[in-house]
Amino acid sequence: MGFRYLDRIATREHLNDFLELADLAAGAGEETANAFLVAHRLRDSAPMRLCERILGGEPDSAALIRERRLSGPYDVEALRALPRGSLGHTYVTVLDALAYDINFFPEPSFFQNLETDADYINYRVYATHDLHHILSGFSLDGFGEIGVISISVGQFNHPGLGFLDLISLLLSWFQSEMPEHLLSSHEERLRTASHTFRMISHGLEIAAAAQPLFPVIWEERMADNLDELRAELGIVAVTEGPSSWYSNPTVQAALAP
Repeated sequence: MGFRYLDRIATREHLNDFLELADLAAGAGEETANAFLVAHRLRDSAPMRLCERILGGEPDSAALIRERRLSGPYDVEALRALPRGSLGHTYVTVLDALAYDINFFPEPSFFQNLETDADYINYRVYATHDLHHILSGFSLDGFGEIGVISISVGQFNHPGLGFLDLISLLLSWFQSEMPEHLLSSHEERLRTASHTFRMISHGLEIAAAAQPLFPVIWEERMADNLDELRAELGIVAVTEGPSSWYSNPTVQAALAP
């Protein structure tokens, strides 16, 4: 049998580590801090070394990592005063409509005061994560989250987000007990393994088509028109369906002139 190699991989220590990470990842939907902890736990892993190698091979990303440039905190009123349709105005309006804190991401101290490249990468990924929602159009709830995290997985193999992708797909697969077309409600269909797989695939497709997003200095682009910025970066946003924040009536009301 070709499975004998698993004896070398599936040691008790590795399985215990996996189960602890899986427990954290499974709870990320209820407690956002769990996602930060998963990334922090994987800071010394082989997937993180691959992530560092990918980003280190891209000159602008490598320079940003060396600089350890911080993100935010954002001035909510200054962003709100930007022109309608700009990245900054849209960013603050959407998050405010959903009662999200625009500055909700860990301080550098959470990530070891950014002492290693891996720590800085983790910090930067979560500090800019909600901006990726705005750029991609993926909703900020469970129906769009898997799509947006797959963009960072596709572009530079971020291990924390990659693990969340895998666990989400695994959990939805275990929970699916009926063919998707026989489910009575739309929300039930959105929780199936096939939907999760489609969201992951869509995020990976956006990642492949887009310019590198990690090194973009978003603070310098907040006044830019969102549609024009997307065109520059090669992003075709999700603007329809339940996996898009464009479909949220509360958001649309807040964005209306």
